[in-house]
This record gives sequence, structure tokens and C-alpha cells, in this order.
Amino acid sequence: MREVVFGVLIPFAGTAAGSMCVLFMRGRMNEAVQRVLTGFAAGVMAAASVWSLLIPSMENAARTGLFSGRLAFVPAAAGFWLGILFLLLIDSLVPHLHQFAGEPEGVKSRLGRTTMMVLAVTIHNIPEGMAVGVVYAGWLSGGTGITAMGALALALGIAIQNFPEGAIISMPLHAEGMGKGRAFLMGALSGAVEPAGAALTIAAAGYVVPLLPYLLSFAAGAMIYVVVEELIPEMMEGKHSNAAVVAFAFGFSLMMALDVALG
Repeated sequence: MREVVFGVLIPFAGTAAGSMCVLFMRGRMNEAVQRVLTGFAAGVMAAASVWSLLIPSMENAARTGLFSGRLAFVPAAAGFWLGILFLLLIDSLVPHLHQFAGEPEGVKSRLGRTTMMVLAVTIHNIPEGMAVGVVYAGWLSGGTGITAMGALALALGIAIQNFPEGAIISMPLHAEGMGKGRAFLMGALSGAVEPAGAALTIAAAGYVVPLLPYLLSFAAGAMIYVVVEELIPEMMEGKHSNAAVVAFAFGFSLMMALDVALG
């Protein structure tokens, strides 16, 4: 059980560590650094979606017998699309900050920017917490093909992705006039939903395990949506896009290696 508690807290630790950047850095994060971190995070999430979620989803479906052989892709495809549509619905209700870039200054009040930034990232963190909870629930149940090291690899990958996310939240909040301590707290709290979501998912393991192929691929779809809709457009802005692409490739290969080596 210690491994589970440690695993579900790792992504939150990544967000909190990133938010701590506001305590040691002045002003806004350097644009080049931000692009590189965003590209790296996108690569990690893309690789985690494939090796930690989609491939285990199909392997688990094949093991159940209902979708064995060439039909093992059916639960993965269904869950993947549900994840995409779920995040599409969320974005229609709580859009990300980049969708307000062209609005007049009156709309972008300090309270509006702060609330939108924290709320949007917090909501988008829920599927990541569910993903960690799903893999640990699968590992605890046994017979799913999910190993403790494979679950740890996913948690580490999400934590790596959360580090720049925490910094990207806390530092702009401080630049807008919020105190460093409060900016750090707001950034860290945006990741608090991840261990909570993971714990609830694990608590419902009796319901989760039979649906494991769908839930794994659902988490993959949600993460891919964030990568394509949010991270890739952000990393390609400005004059540092080439460095961001290299960082994406590095993050992708690192997460792939972690999953294969630890799984």
C-alpha cells in the first residue's frame, strides 16, 4: 500500500515543485525556457498515452476474451474517443487562457485571468489523476498485466509534465501582483485534484477493473487532447519553436524509455 500512496502523490509533487519556481525567480519565466518546458511536457504526455495507457488497454482487452485477437483495439478506440469528447466538452465550458488572447483588456481583468488559469488547469488535471488511479487499481487487482513499476513510470511521467505546468501558473500570477507565497499556493493547489482523483478511482477498484481497457484509453484520449489543443500550439509560438520540438522529442523518448525499462 505504501507504493500506491507514494505513486498517487508523485504527480502532485511535480506540480508543487514547479510552483516553487516563483519563490526563487524574478519576473516572468524566460520565453525560451517556457517553450522548451512545454515541448518536453508534451512529449512526455504523448509517450505516456501510448505506452502507459493505450498499449496496456489493448493488452488487457485481449486478455479478457471478449475482444481478443484482432478486436482488441475496440475498447481502446472507444475509450480514447470518450476521453477526447470529454475534454472537448470541458474546453467548451472552461476554455484555456490562450482562447482569450484576442479579447479586449477589459475582459482580461486580473481576477478573470487568475480564476480562468487556475480553474482550467485544475479541471484538466482530473483525467491525469484518474489515469494514475486506474493503473494502480489495475496493479492492485492483479491479473491485468500492469506492474508496479509500470504504474510508477506513468506517475513519474505525469509529474515531469506537471513541473512546467506549476511554474507556468505560479509565475504569471506573481507577475500580475499576487504575493509569492499565495502564487505558489495557487499553483500547488491546482494539482491537488490529482491525488484526490486517483484515490477515488482506486477506492472504486471493484467497478474500475472490469472497465479497465476503456478507462485506460479514456485517460489516453484526455491526455492527447491536452497535448494537441494546448501544449503543441503553445510550444510552437514565437521564435523558439525549434528548441521546443527537440524538447518534445527528448521528452517522448525519455518517457518511452522509462515505461519500457520500469514496466
